[in-house]
Amino acid sequence: MTRGTGRGGHAAAPRSVDVARLAGVSQKTVSRVFNDEPYVSTEVRRRVLEAAEELGYRRNDAARALASGRSRSIGVVTLGTALYGPVSLLMGVERAVRDTGYALRVVNTVEGDPAGIAGAVDSLLDQGVDGIVVSEPIDESGGEGRGEGEIALRADVPVLVLGAPSPVTAPTVLTAGGGAGLMARTATEHLLDLGHMTVHHLAGPQRWYAARDRLEGWRATLTAHDREVPPVVEGDWSAASGHRAGRALAEDPGVTAVFAANDDMAIGLIRALLEAGRRVPEDVSVVGFDDTPVAAFVTPPLTTVPQPFDAVAREGLKRLVHAIEHPGAAPLPSSDPPVGLVVRASTAPPRAPGPGSALTGRRRPRGRSGPAGGASVPSTTAS
Repeated sequence: MTRGTGRGGHAAAPRSVDVARLAGVSQKTVSRVFNDEPYVSTEVRRRVLEAAEELGYRRNDAARALASGRSRSIGVVTLGTALYGPVSLLMGVERAVRDTGYALRVVNTVEGDPAGIAGAVDSLLDQGVDGIVVSEPIDESGGEGRGEGEIALRADVPVLVLGAPSPVTAPTVLTAGGGAGLMARTATEHLLDLGHMTVHHLAGPQRWYAARDRLEGWRATLTAHDREVPPVVEGDWSAASGHRAGRALAEDPGVTAVFAANDDMAIGLIRALLEAGRRVPEDVSVVGFDDTPVAAFVTPPLTTVPQPFDAVAREGLKRLVHAIEHPGAAPLPSSDPPVGLVVRASTAPPRAPGPGSALTGRRRPRGRSGPAGGASVPSTTAS
């Protein structure tokens, strides 16, 4: 097919009507394909995309924005940090938004910022964004950071909260990736299934809603299995804080299993245990959280719960875009990705207590070591 020419003899950019003509469909069908709307057959979708590729057609998002009255942009509020989890989630959002036809505008906040999330949201609304993503929020209520910390947003656009239970209130609030409690249950039950009497927890900083979610999942699992709930040790997500916690835990001979709220703290913990003469996993089993790239290469390789950052971002962005483009419609149903466990060499059954051991004579609490409520959780195993 020969393209037409515009002013000055230059080739005119192909239009959707050209794609429709080549594909043998209506212009409305072309629009449906590029808006990823339902009720378009696979064959028709293929013909339209092949015609667009042949013509070099690109959707004009600026024109669509003018026609719709929307800016075709999504704002993201994220904590300014180099931590693996928040950075990975932001990268997942950036990858997911490429397929939506929306631009991304990111505002970083910092801990202690008096404006916080609400100020960042106001800044994005001033830029005319069509929707907002709040990624890995923290409690800004002050004090010790353990208050309710509810954040009221003056947002007339849909708001998506990623990676934690939502602390925000707005007319339309969606969530995705807030299943850290279930992931914590998976980690804790793995250690109970191995035969450990109880599981200690090295928690993340409790200003983080995600850290609270993991702590509550750990505590609820022990309670459901009628196990002792040990005192919580709180770190700051860093390997150094895990090392400090490990030095304290190593002094207690009753500690045989620890669930750490992220891999960095777990790695620092293991180092401290080894320095104190406590072998991992022979004396103490350790489970982390995140499955960072280094987790498989430390000594011993770390058993951990992977976070599906890309899947969470895709699911969340799909629901957010639907809410933007179909105001008043029922929200798309949420579908959390399956929870897995990567089993490596940092976990093992506990050693049988010898004569005079602090564990000798302890009554094994009643209750099964299987999943609470009989739910099964898929896991993967790596050497």
